[in-house]
Amino acid sequence: MAFAGRHVVLGVSGGIACYKSCTLARRLTEAGAAVDVVLTHAAAEFVRPVTFEALTGRPVLTSLWERDRALAHIGLAREPDLVIVAPATAHLLARAAMGLADDLLTALLLARSGAVLAAPAMNDAMYAHPATRANARALAERGWSFVGPETGPLAEGPSERPGRMSEPEAILTAAERLLLQRAPWQGKSVVVTAGPTREHLDPVRVVTNPSSGRMGYALAEAAYARGADVVLISGPSDLALPFGVTAHRVETTAEMQRAAQALVTRADLFVMAAAPADYRPTQPSAAKRPRADGGLTIELEATPDILGSLKRPKKCVVIGFALEVGGNGLARAQAKLREKDLDAIILNDAHEPGAGFEVTTNRVTIIRRNGEPIELPLLAKRDVADKILDAVEQSLT
Repeated sequence: MAFAGRHVVLGVSGGIACYKSCTLARRLTEAGAAVDVVLTHAAAEFVRPVTFEALTGRPVLTSLWERDRALAHIGLAREPDLVIVAPATAHLLARAAMGLADDLLTALLLARSGAVLAAPAMNDAMYAHPATRANARALAERGWSFVGPETGPLAEGPSERPGRMSEPEAILTAAERLLLQRAPWQGKSVVVTAGPTREHLDPVRVVTNPSSGRMGYALAEAAYARGADVVLISGPSDLALPFGVTAHRVETTAEMQRAAQALVTRADLFVMAAAPADYRPTQPSAAKRPRADGGLTIELEATPDILGSLKRPKKCVVIGFALEVGGNGLARAQAKLREKDLDAIILNDAHEPGAGFEVTTNRVTIIRRNGEPIELPLLAKRDVADKILDAVEQSLT
């Protein structure tokens, strides 16, 4: 995990979005980070220090003048792996851009030479003001990274312009990317397919499967966290799009095939994690078929073989998935690896408890073109995704 054993400072400035910072502090702590929270005086008017102490299990710092902590801002500037400022108000951005050090948070930010991630939050007009935009640009030029703000409801009501602080999940993903960026993934283009496809019998009935898309979404999220530029080709799914990932939505297997072929030409890594429908009606009905007593016979034909038809550049690493049932799955997966000229294939069993469709965990075997198969225990799908990317990382160099 990106945060396990890491030291993170969470700076909280005074805005109504402070309530999200409580969730962020808790999630960072649950992920294994040691979290030191620094509150401005205004932030402490929104959320009391004891709240953050309960969530992190560590003392909260609020003043440059705390007893026995005279140089706390220097240590908190040098020691942490990452400083996150959330929310970063217009006032905080202005003071940081000017190089002021009139409280503990701005003092440590001025002394900080390592990574800083800011999540702006303010009224939309304040964010759009040239002074705020200039301050943000100045801080970015000095090495700060930013996440958000988003368009959405603000304290004073709905807004059609940015100003709302990003959700904790988005901030965590952006933070993870800063901590995990690895040279082999910098500037790499990754395309991942995910989810099922649907083939219509008529306007209201479809041929599909129970794939949730979780494995593909986890792979897209993991690749983005490592520093790659990621496009996710997704069939119908209720999952939230991973932060930072570009979505390309499709419905049918033919649509997924066309999208995959168009995008793979610029890809360094293509991961076929989707579970497209293998068959479609030969003659779909343009109108809803009326229900009738007795059976219904529908002729089906094979859908396009996406991996089998894929024309990709020589430099592109291609990973497939093999969902098998019963014995001899390893041999069938290895045959598919050869037949489709893949660099790796991921084998899992649809009947394995806790693996397969519609669950948050998976148990897989990573089969590479060269090297022995890697059998993984039952893991969360995001952890499986990281293991898969670890296995092919060397091929990207």
